[in-house]
Amino acid sequence: MSRRITWEDASCPIARAADILGEPWTLLILRNATAGTTRFEDFRSQLGIADNVLTTRLAKLVDRGLMTKLPYRDGGRTRHEYRLTQAGSDALPVLHALGTWGDTYTSAENAFGPMTLVHTGCGQPTRPGAKCDSCEKTLVRDDLAWRGSWLSEGEIPLADPVG
Repeated sequence: MSRRITWEDASCPIARAADILGEPWTLLILRNATAGTTRFEDFRSQLGIADNVLTTRLAKLVDRGLMTKLPYRDGGRTRHEYRLTQAGSDALPVLHALGTWGDTYTSAENAFGPMTLVHTGCGQPTRPGAKCDSCEKTLVRDDLAWRGSWLSEGEIPLADPVG
């Protein structure tokens, strides 16, 4: 089912952002891409999303400049990886804010603890920004990870955008 309204040319920046990020599955695809998922099959298995929906969402993220599609060889066959661009990578504060809001105002029987952004340089929780809340060192993406019981690995470094 497609939307009848588009906000891509709206004067309001929230409406324009909602035009890209507001569709079901899009934020979860960005979450997984931020955690390092790049291949169609992995998005599909991790999210339990239908192929046609995943194809449509990935195409829109590529078209709108949040992800890029790069070929790779799988045996004799060419396939594609989907990697965050700088614009997709810069959605981290949005994802973190949604995670914080979800921890505060929603609950689930299987929720074991909050989603935390960690500065791996000092091992302490922080918020997206220029400096670590604990050690005050400048934050770079290579030194950030998500920590939370919802992650199978317990802590996942954040993926770098394609330069």
